[in-house]
Amino acid sequence: MKFRKATENDVSKIVAMVADDELGKTRENFQIPLPKEYLEAFKEINSDKNQELIVVENENFEIIGTLQLSFIQYLTYQGGIRAQIEAVRIRKDQRGIGLGKMMFEWAIKRAKERNAHLLQLTTDKNRPKAIKFYENLGFKKSHEGMKMHFE
Repeated sequence: MKFRKATENDVSKIVAMVADDELGKTRENFQIPLPKEYLEAFKEINSDKNQELIVVENENFEIIGTLQLSFIQYLTYQGGIRAQIEAVRIRKDQRGIGLGKMMFEWAIKRAKERNAHLLQLTTDKNRPKAIKFYENLGFKKSHEGMKMHFE
């Protein structure tokens, strides 16, 4: 497996994975050609030194997974850095073979390399299998999250 920063050419494959689940289908707009909003977002992410959009390639150079790491500098924890992992997705035909665990091990190592003092994530309460997976990796429920969606 090879982990690398995503390029603009990878964006449609990333969006396809993000859209390919129960919740993603309700909020994404995957089509070819890809709506310009996705490419604009990629350019913003790619230009920010505190954002890393990562793809995972197999031995055939096929993209089989993706994740995004954000590094958040803040004043608490004595000016610490917090890493946030989001949009972890694995191509459907590659699920159940241990790739998710490998991706999180990579992300934990990367967060430590960037001197983050913790790695955090949010997950939808409607994903009980994902919650169990994260707990098995060592993540602990520590806060109650809240969101306010804007129309």
